[in-house]
Amino acid sequence: MSLLTQHDGLLVDLDGTVWNGDTAIASAISALNDVSVPVAFVTNNASKAHAAVAEKLRALGINNESPTVFNSVDAVVQLLQQEAEPGTTVLVVGTAWLQETIADAGYRVVTSAGDDPVNAGIAAVVQGHNPENGWAQLSEIALAVRAGARYILTNADASLPTERGFYLGNGAMAAAVTASTGVLPRAAGKPEPELFHLAAQKIGAKNPLCIGDRLNTDIAGANNAGFASLHVLTGVSGAIELLEAPPEHRPTYIGVDLADVLLPAEQLRPGAQNGFTARGDGHDVLLERGSIEGHGNNDQGQAAHSAAALRTVLEVAWALPKPPRYIHPRSEFAEKAVDSWN
Repeated sequence: MSLLTQHDGLLVDLDGTVWNGDTAIASAISALNDVSVPVAFVTNNASKAHAAVAEKLRALGINNESPTVFNSVDAVVQLLQQEAEPGTTVLVVGTAWLQETIADAGYRVVTSAGDDPVNAGIAAVVQGHNPENGWAQLSEIALAVRAGARYILTNADASLPTERGFYLGNGAMAAAVTASTGVLPRAAGKPEPELFHLAAQKIGAKNPLCIGDRLNTDIAGANNAGFASLHVLTGVSGAIELLEAPPEHRPTYIGVDLADVLLPAEQLRPGAQNGFTARGDGHDVLLERGSIEGHGNNDQGQAAHSAAALRTVLEVAWALPKPPRYIHPRSEFAEKAVDSWN
């Protein structure tokens, strides 16, 4: 029985899960076109309107003509309403779409702290990802925050997966403001549970599976929402992060990519598999035996082999009081797997 058959909907991240930059993860697109349960795409990236995200999904091969999309802007208005009364002035640093959304919620939107920030009457700042954000925009935020404005982020992702690697994310930009002002922002998107609950309700899912590539947002958010999760190894968080993950960041299942949702659930859970065994040795974990039988020697087979070894180790590592100091491979197969984690 596949993992998919145990759930009545999928809540799927985008960056690092379905695509990297403008390049589709082909296996993810193919799998999403084959699933029979409803799907909602749930992303922290607030740089594009829902319609633009849906258009990109279709352009990259998603068959659904009207994909359901949620992003952190869907939650930021709720958070803003806790910090500032509608009708007050809000400095919005982000895309034009974010500015329009905040204005439509009843706020007076400005893009500068003005010549006299202390007396500008700015109640809050909302910062969202925009490739154009830089020193000038962050300085406006710093001026408003120092003058007493509440500081809100659409999302706190520190990095953004692209074809070239990881760009700076909205959270990394916000870290510069915090370093300058000493003020920590509140974030509206994942790992807060609201986006997951909104998306699950929209597609009518009572028992959805959350799929993502980042432990501290996608997986932590799923845990906060009370939903099962599949972590995929196509984006931000890799083997080392999984080994060191605190309980609140640990996924229910681990897959090579989104297509693994079609594999048996027990195969995707942490535990001994593919002939591997693991055991604790003081502060370390020993990975022994193993086989590549059934996986083959191509790239896909090697990735599945590596993931099987990782799941075997994780069962032991997560039972230790602290993350393991070292993983010691004790066979040829184990060495190949561990080498691929770095």
